[in-house]
Amino acid sequence: MLSSVLNSNRAIMVNIQIIRAFVNMREILTDTLSLKLDVEDIKKKLENHDKNTELVFGYLDELIEKQENPSSRKQIGYKLPQKRK
Repeated sequence: MLSSVLNSNRAIMVNIQIIRAFVNMREILTDTLSLKLDVEDIKKKLENHDKNTELVFGYLDELIEKQENPSSRKQIGYKLPQKRK
């Protein structure tokens, strides 16, 4: 604060440097905030992908289980009459 009150060349240069430092700090904080938001978005997407992947694997497990344990199905369609002896 003293550098903004004094009227010498050195005080003016110090004041300019202080302002530049604060501007740089603000830019860094803004960049890190946007990075944090991007990371959070990616985490949400990955969480959804994990849930979807688990769902797909669950369906695949059900299909594999059905293949291993086939249930007898009733035949449909036209049946030829059996020949009598």
